[in-house]
Amino acid sequence: MTYTGQVSPGGAPDVRELAELTIIKISVGPMDNNAYLLRSAGEQLLIDAANEPNRLLSLLGEGGLQTVVTTHQHFDHWQGLHDVVGLTGAESLAHEADAPEIPIVTQTLKDGDRVRVGDAELEVIHLVGHTPGAIALLYRDPAGHPHLFTGDSLFPGGPGRTTSPEDFTSLMDDLENKIFGRLPDETWFYPGHGNDSTLGAERPSIPEWRARGW
Repeated sequence: MTYTGQVSPGGAPDVRELAELTIIKISVGPMDNNAYLLRSAGEQLLIDAANEPNRLLSLLGEGGLQTVVTTHQHFDHWQGLHDVVGLTGAESLAHEADAPEIPIVTQTLKDGDRVRVGDAELEVIHLVGHTPGAIALLYRDPAGHPHLFTGDSLFPGGPGRTTSPEDFTSLMDDLENKIFGRLPDETWFYPGHGNDSTLGAERPSIPEWRARGW
C-alpha cells in the first residue's frame, strides 16, 4: 500500500514502512489532531497523545509503549496523555520550556537532544514562537530522505499560529535557520494537523509567509 498521509477523524491510520522505522499516522479528537506511532526493533514511541487514548492504545499491539513525546503545550496535543502513560508506563518527554503546562512529564528535552526508539534516533529541534517550548523531531533515514515531525510549528502553506509580531519573527527565523537552512528539499514533514508535505514544496513560499506576517 502507498502512504499518502491523508487521515481523517475516526478513520483508519496510514502506515509508512521505512528501512528501520515504521510510521503510523492517525487523526484523533474533535480538532483533527495527528498522532504518530513510531516503531523500530520492537520498541514504540508516540508523538502527541492528543486525544482518544483507547484508539491510540489499540495501535500498540503486543509491543508496549516506551516513550511519548509531546510537541508543545497546547491542550489539544495532550488530552490522551494521562491515560496513555498511566496504562503503559511510558516515559513522557517534552521541552523544558513547555513542560510546566503539560500534565505529565517525566523527563525534559532541549534543543539538540536525541530520543531513541529501537534502532532509530530522533533529533530534537527547538522552534520558538508557536509556544515557548515547541519542538520538531528529525529522523534521518539512512536509506532515504529525512523525515520531520513538526507539531504545530510548520504546516503545508505556512508556519503555525503566533500571537505577536515577536513570536512570528522568532518562529520564522527558527524555521529558516534550523529547518529550511539545514535540510534538503526532499525532507518529508508530518504536521500536527492535516496533510503532510515536503520542504521543497513549501520553500518557494517563504517570502510570502514573511510578507503576510502569519
